[in-house]
Amino acid sequence: MSGNSWLYSEKVKEHFMNPRNILDDEDKYDSDGRGEVGNIACGDQMLVVLKIKDNKITDCKWKTYGCASAIASTSMMSEMVVGMTLKEAYHIKPEDVVKQLGGLPEHKIHCSVLGDRALRAAIEDYYRRNGLESEIEVEEAKIVCSCKNVTDKDIENFVKNGGKGFEELQKKTSLGTGCGKCINQAKELLHGYEHLYG
Repeated sequence: MSGNSWLYSEKVKEHFMNPRNILDDEDKYDSDGRGEVGNIACGDQMLVVLKIKDNKITDCKWKTYGCASAIASTSMMSEMVVGMTLKEAYHIKPEDVVKQLGGLPEHKIHCSVLGDRALRAAIEDYYRRNGLESEIEVEEAKIVCSCKNVTDKDIENFVKNGGKGFEELQKKTSLGTGCGKCINQAKELLHGYEHLYG
């Protein structure tokens, strides 16, 4: 590797080479909340477990089958959330983690979504276990293709239901067949959801 070929910040490198808060023994970890996302069949899977006291996260552990960006971003996230209230941690976005890491290459941003989604799932698991379902927020759908009224939820559900590839998505939804301005964003979302749900 030449000196100019490393695309990552020093902070990303540090969290990849020395990841924090890895879950070593899942069977012995008595979690208050557990969230698992991804699909091992496509190579990316993330587990986040939490300990919670007085509505605050006191510990966050994780393990993943994922790339360097997924490892570094989840390591960073696991440090960020300790001490946060559940509501604060519930609203962490991948962009917040990426900013703390000093950025990620554009084509790797979707990897930071794994930790964020698993964290959210772990918090929701805690809410369910403790009869606090009213705290679970349904994410609002965002329009991706205004010409055909296709949302990010439509793309997510397409992948969850076994849909494969952009051409199939386009056939099913007509996304991108109007002005076409949404195609790049739609492809990025599709790629991210494929990593989450395989």
